[in-house]
Amino acid sequence: MSTNAALRPQPTPAPDVDSPPAPDSAPVRRWPGLVVRAPARPAPAAALHSIAAATTVLLALVAIGAMIHEPVLIPPLAASAALVHSAPNLPLAQPRNVVIGHLLGSAMGYAVLAAAGSSAWAAAVAAGLTLGLNMLARTPHSPAVATAVIIVLQTPAPGRFVPLLFGATVLLVLTGYAASRVRRKAPAYPVYWW
Repeated sequence: MSTNAALRPQPTPAPDVDSPPAPDSAPVRRWPGLVVRAPARPAPAAALHSIAAATTVLLALVAIGAMIHEPVLIPPLAASAALVHSAPNLPLAQPRNVVIGHLLGSAMGYAVLAAAGSSAWAAAVAAGLTLGLNMLARTPHSPAVATAVIIVLQTPAPGRFVPLLFGATVLLVLTGYAASRVRRKAPAYPVYWW
């Protein structure tokens, strides 16, 4: 084999989808050295525990907002709660990613808002830049990208929004920590703090 032939990309074989499906999951797809399948369904008690914990913290955010007459529950925080309580072992759900990711998203949102104003175009740019910033900071957290979009489109006052966002993310993390200690079979959260 010549040197040039060895450097050329080799064709990737098509995934094998003829394997029998695993119980309660999609068909197994095989790539060289890799088996991919949908996660198993959680046990009913585990699902109920996760749903109850996520709903409790989201209701707490609504209650706090009602008491201080400020909206505290925003869609990205609901998405963060879903990650923390349904996928606590994922890097996206770890405290560093949740708290710092949202703070970086808010910083980028306000920076783009100051530079370009409030528009859907600016919101899209803020989302992309937030994704890049979070990747550079090693704090990827997809809901934080939506935080930047909300800031550009809704232009909340930073003096109120950022402290509430910080407090809400800390509350999400602490609720995840507490919920993982209440149920004995629950996965330990967090996998790492920082």
